[in-house]
Amino acid sequence: QVQLVESGGGFVQTGGSLRLSCEASGLTEMVVTTAWFRQAPGKEREFAAVISWIDSKLYYTDSVKGRFTLSRDSAKNTVYLQMNDLKPEDTAVYYCAADLGHGFGSKVQDYECWGQGTQVTVSS
Repeated sequence: QVQLVESGGGFVQTGGSLRLSCEASGLTEMVVTTAWFRQAPGKEREFAAVISWIDSKLYYTDSVKGRFTLSRDSAKNTVYLQMNDLKPEDTAVYYCAADLGHGFGSKVQDYECWGQGTQVTVSS
């Protein structure tokens, strides 16, 4: 199995920046893609961004495109989500998820392994 640990959440004002980290451990050779999802209070968990561990292909949902940047440090088995120009609607618990072989997905059910989540709060 693969264990994921997120860090880097916090409280920022509108327009501010945060960088989230997701460190993978365990059977990391099984990881195909890593994605970030987020869940605001009372809402369903939604996809934000994904990166392939095979070819570093990236995909972002429209609401974060141009503001969020996903990257990976293969030596550290860590994926980073740099979030700039944050808005109050970005407030959510952010979850890191790993896919162990199903492809480059954007649905919750595409991912087998999940972290515990990290809270991001953006004040207006």
